[in-house]
Amino acid sequence: MMMQLTETPNQKNSLFNAMNRFIGAVNNMDQTIMVPSMLRDVPLEEDRELSHLKTEEDEGDMYSYYQLLKSIRRDIEWGVRCAAADEKRKESMKITRMNSSASSSSSASSSSSSEEEDDEEDEDLEKQFQYHLTGLQGVLSKLTQQANCVTKRYKQEIGIGGWGQ
Repeated sequence: MMMQLTETPNQKNSLFNAMNRFIGAVNNMDQTIMVPSMLRDVPLEEDRELSHLKTEEDEGDMYSYYQLLKSIRRDIEWGVRCAAADEKRKESMKITRMNSSASSSSSASSSSSSEEEDDEEDEDLEKQFQYHLTGLQGVLSKLTQQANCVTKRYKQEIGIGGWGQ
């Protein structure tokens, strides 16, 4: 069981707490939904909070969304490691090595301009980090709400809609 940490007002928007809230919501969903197959063929469109998740080509149901939320939780907890990603990483390392050995002979002439580029690159990295952090926190917040909606909808389906609230 995961220990719940109390969050101070300053920490409310931290990525760590956003991940913990999401994981907690999915754990609660997982513990509440004792018979996940009951969610099969329950369309997303009946729940206004989940209906925007359905795409035109996707005939999604509550069960597939339940599985998706659990998969995202697993990726957060254990990391996204798959054979295809490892192969791409190895291939890009080979290309980088070949490019760096070919360009090392021509790089000695531009040392003053490279310092300015490094400063700009550092600033860009900070902006990129802030942009992606904000996006990730927003996505985690929405996913947390969706896990709570799936839990609530399951309770309604089995007739215990008002329990435990």
